[in-house]
Amino acid sequence: MEDVIYLDNAATTRVAEEVEKEVSRYFRERYGNPSSLYSLAEETKTEGLDYSRDVIADLLGVDSDEIIFTSGATESDNLAIKGVAFAGEGKSHFITTEIEHHAVLHSFEWLEKNGHEVTYLPVDENGLVNPDDLEDAIRDETKLVSIMYANNEIGTVEPIEELARVAKENGCLFHTDAVQAFGKFPLELEDVDLLSASGHKIYGPKGVGFLYRRKGVRMEPLIHGGGHEGGKRSGTENVPGIVGLAKAAEVNYGEMPDEANRQEELRDRIISRVLEIPETILNGDREDRLPNNANFSFRYVEGESIVMKLNNYGIATSTGSACSSPSLEPSHVLLAIGVPITLAHGSLRVTLGRDTTEEEVDYFLEKIPGVIQELRRASPFSE
Repeated sequence: MEDVIYLDNAATTRVAEEVEKEVSRYFRERYGNPSSLYSLAEETKTEGLDYSRDVIADLLGVDSDEIIFTSGATESDNLAIKGVAFAGEGKSHFITTEIEHHAVLHSFEWLEKNGHEVTYLPVDENGLVNPDDLEDAIRDETKLVSIMYANNEIGTVEPIEELARVAKENGCLFHTDAVQAFGKFPLELEDVDLLSASGHKIYGPKGVGFLYRRKGVRMEPLIHGGGHEGGKRSGTENVPGIVGLAKAAEVNYGEMPDEANRQEELRDRIISRVLEIPETILNGDREDRLPNNANFSFRYVEGESIVMKLNNYGIATSTGSACSSPSLEPSHVLLAIGVPITLAHGSLRVTLGRDTTEEEVDYFLEKIPGVIQELRRASPFSE
């Protein structure tokens, strides 16, 4: 057993060996600038950049020129949301949900400060968006709907196919942040116009991602310069990162559905055993959830304390969202699904990966009851 039992794969993942090997060639051998004209640059472009774009497009079932490489999903989200807003004239109306990643929420908050209107849809106790609520919220001036494919904290998978169809039938563009879903199961994109994804969530490098933009979708660039990525994202492409992203995607899709089923079995074992601990609830939908995500709230304890205690046993987990974990504010996602603030402070997220073993899960399940019991004994709020 390794020194660290890593159960925080929703935050980031360890780069796959296949990815590391492929990426290294583009640091030392095929290091040319893909925009240059000589042979080394042409090899970098065709065998690195173009091939990687083709790989991503084929996996999604879209055209290669619909893939825009970025520095990650945060940039992709910003590009999709602000790019669509900038492409129009005057102020517009947008729709999103209360449980989006901050890359989406803060983008819309910025639009609001600049005169646009945004509707934030509620979710039910499992984190699911009701398509009827979306239908009711759409106006004549609604330009874009942005709803995440799967939630990064509680793992709930949204009915994206139905939600996107509602948007299309009402003449709206539809964007989905698919960071947690891409690479775990095939995605339904029939009515999706824009999709964001990231490399480091699927055993690829950090600092690279992509935005799928359906042909014909008007979108202004956020970064201006040499006109790279079809004029939508200037800056010399991060070819090693892009190659790593494409290789990681190939690895993930090649392991479907066996790896998802394996992780789902481990996830269900964790859920069943942890719920045996008194005063514990599962956050998120029991069935419509990511195969690798289990999120709990424990009464009378703080999530930060749980994470620290587990760390003493060599187990890495998280509380709330890893992107904002230094904050002591309760998770906006848990509050949105109706978890009381006291329970929201006591959340633990366990997310599995392709390297997670049964022995590691058993070790976690051996330690977690004692950790909760110890913390509750020390808590001034426990009975």
